[in-house]
Amino acid sequence: MDLRDLRYFETIAELQHVGRASVQLHRSQPALTGSIRRLEEDYGVPLFERAGRGIRLTAGGKVLLKWARRMRFDVEDARRELHSIGKGLTGHVRIGIVPTAAQFILPEVARQLLHEAPEVTLTTVVGLIDTLKPQLRAGELDLMVGTEGPAEAGYVSKVLAEDAIVVAASANHELFSGSRPTLRDLTRYRWALQPPGAPTRDWLDHTFDRKHLPRPQVQVEATMLLLLPPLIARTGLLSFISRQHLSGHVGKAILKEVPVKDAVMRRRLVVTYREKGYLSPAASRLIELFAAVQDREPT
Repeated sequence: MDLRDLRYFETIAELQHVGRASVQLHRSQPALTGSIRRLEEDYGVPLFERAGRGIRLTAGGKVLLKWARRMRFDVEDARRELHSIGKGLTGHVRIGIVPTAAQFILPEVARQLLHEAPEVTLTTVVGLIDTLKPQLRAGELDLMVGTEGPAEAGYVSKVLAEDAIVVAASANHELFSGSRPTLRDLTRYRWALQPPGAPTRDWLDHTFDRKHLPRPQVQVEATMLLLLPPLIARTGLLSFISRQHLSGHVGKAILKEVPVKDAVMRRRLVVTYREKGYLSPAASRLIELFAAVQDREPT
């Protein structure tokens, strides 16, 4: 068995098309077809079957893909571990991180790491969990900082901090001039929110559903979470953002929490990495620094 054949097979399986894999791998289609034939002869099972204009994995192909990925991880981890021997805190670390943690936790953690290890380099991918997790599974990230989800076999998660998502508005909003508002009162105003499918948006929508109230009237929808605080600072819109955003000024405005019973979403931030994957000394130290956040930053 040739490791190159497995790498070609993995790419073909992901793209479900030999022609597109040929372009990506810079190999001819006959060469890729030959590699698949060799694997099928070695294992004695067909790996692909026709599906419209493309191909898809057979049951045997799905099994081989699982092991091919695992072998690739092992080979890459071995190379990285051997390369790091005797080098101490050096090398490159790839981090996936959600926007709130990127803004409020990463800068201090990175400062400490780079102070201890000036030669370390970092690649930071900021995104939501549904885009980061596939990259961690594919071995494209060393670790991921995001919101806690169900436990997953093969991965380790350590709690970093608790975070509260609250209804917020500019401090001069009329909601702050009267008595304590209720959830029903919020239905009279317009909002700036993330699109449906974002965890905070879905939680908020379902909160109104449970009370048999109309969902928030969204006037501005923003895929970029960090756009929401400056938006509500300059408008009369409400939003649903981390309580972390309420400290200090946003431009010339001050943001305040709208105190509404049953409208506080609590979540935990965790750092996650592959249980049996190789972590360089620099990546291990970064995880330690992230894990220390809960000891020094109450929320």
